[in-house]
Amino acid sequence: MQEVLNYIEGRHAAAAGGEWLDDFDPAVGAPYAQVTNSDARDVDRAVAAAVRAFPAWSAAPAGERARVLRRIARLIERDLEALARAESIDTGKPVLLARTVDIPRAVQNFDFFADAATQFASEAHPTEEALNYTLRQPLGAVACISPWNLPLYLLTWKIAPALAAGNCVVAKPSEVTPMTAHMLGELCTEAGLPPGVLNIVQGLGPRAGAPLCAHRDVRAISFTGSTRVGGEIARQAAQAFTRTSLEMGGKNATVIFADADMPAALRETMRGAFSNQGQICLCGSRILVEKSVYARVRDDLVERVRALRVGDPLDPSTEQGSLVSRQHFDKVMGCLALARDEGGRILCGGGRARVEGRCAGGWFVQPTLVEGLGPGCRTNQEEIFGPVATLQPFDSVDEAVDLANSTRYGLAASVWTRDLSRAHKVSARLHSGIIWVNCWMLRDLRTPFGGVKESGMGREGGQEALRFFTEPKNVCVKL
Repeated sequence: MQEVLNYIEGRHAAAAGGEWLDDFDPAVGAPYAQVTNSDARDVDRAVAAAVRAFPAWSAAPAGERARVLRRIARLIERDLEALARAESIDTGKPVLLARTVDIPRAVQNFDFFADAATQFASEAHPTEEALNYTLRQPLGAVACISPWNLPLYLLTWKIAPALAAGNCVVAKPSEVTPMTAHMLGELCTEAGLPPGVLNIVQGLGPRAGAPLCAHRDVRAISFTGSTRVGGEIARQAAQAFTRTSLEMGGKNATVIFADADMPAALRETMRGAFSNQGQICLCGSRILVEKSVYARVRDDLVERVRALRVGDPLDPSTEQGSLVSRQHFDKVMGCLALARDEGGRILCGGGRARVEGRCAGGWFVQPTLVEGLGPGCRTNQEEIFGPVATLQPFDSVDEAVDLANSTRYGLAASVWTRDLSRAHKVSARLHSGIIWVNCWMLRDLRTPFGGVKESGMGREGGQEALRFFTEPKNVCVKL
C-alpha cells in the first residue's frame, strides 16, 4: 500500500509520532494508501525549515522565483495524466473533470503568478518636499490550508502567490485527499525549488492544522474550507494578530429570468449545480426561476438531471462520480431525509446511486432536484455540498433578490437575463463576492476572489493575493 508522507526541507518523511491514517478510494469504499498523521512536532520542523529558507528565497530576484514556478508548471503539465488519475482515485470525481479542469488550472496558477511576480507594482507619491513610496515585502513563513474538493487546484491557488511574493510556505492539505499534494512535493524537488521554501504537513486538522495556525512564527494563514473551521481559525489567529484570508462556505443562488437565453441557462445551471457532484463552494444549489417559465425550466432540468451518467470515476464517459468519503455520504443522505421531512418534493434522484463492478461499494448519491420548500427551511439555508439542488419560483425582481440574499452565506451568484440594465441592477443588489451574468465559473485570475457574510473575509487572486502575502513599508525621503 502506498505511503503519503510529509515534505519538509525538500525531503519526504513520516510523521514523528509514527501514526498513520487510511486514505480511501471513495468510489470503491476501501483504503488504497496510508497517510502519515502529523502533530505539533512535525509542524515545528516544517515552520523552522520555512524560516531558515526565507532569507535566501525572499532575496532572490523576482525573475528567478518566476523561473522556478514555471518549471513546476511544466512538470505538472508533463504529469497531467498521472495527477488526474490520482486525484480521481483520491476524490471520487470523474477523471475527465480532473484532466480538463483541476490539473490544468493548477498549471495556470503557477504560470499566472510567475508572471505576476515580475509585474508587481508599488506606489509612489511625490510632493514638493519629499518622495513617499511603498515597498511591498514578503512576510516570512506562511500557512496555506486547502480543502478536499479541489485538492491540487486550490492548494496551488494559495502556494503559487505566496512563493511568487517571496514567502516560504507550510501547506496543510486535507487528510481526506492528500495524494496530489504528496506528488507536488516530488515535482518541486525536481524543479529545483530550494529546500524549505515549500513544506507539506499531512494529517488531521486538530493534530496538524491547529498547531500550524497557532504557531508564533507563522505570519499569515490562507484557508479554504468550512465556515465552522474558518471561524475557529479566525478566533485563534486574532489572539496572535496573524493576518488571515478565509474562503468558506456557500449556498449560492442561480437566478433565471423569463427572457434568458434558455438553452445556455439550462446547460450552465446544470453544470453549476452538479459539477464535481455539487462539491464545489461555487455551485449554484438554489435555482430561482421566474414564475412564468418555472414549469418549463423545472421539467427540462429534471430530464437533464436524470440523464447524467453516474459511474466509475476512472471511466472517461462518467459525468457524476462518488462523494469524497463515507462521512460526507452519510451527511448528504441525511440532508435528503431532511428535505423530505420539511415537505420537499423529490423531482428526481433522492437516494443512493448503485454502480456495478469495482465501484459496487462506493459512496455514490443520485443527482437530485427538490421543489416545494420555502426559503427559510434548513435545506435552503444550510450548505449540503452534494449533488442536491432546490427549485423555487419568484414573481418579481425584488422577490428574486430577496430570495438570493436570504442565507447567511454570500460567496457567488449567477443571473440569467438578456436585459442588460436589469443584469447590472440585480448584480449590484446581490450580497455575493462574485456574480456571474449569463455564465458560470468564468474566471479571470487578475480579479479578486472571495465572499461576504459567512462565506469569508479577505480576497485571493491577482494583485490581491500578492498584497495579502506581502507587508507594505512606507518610505519618506526628504528632497
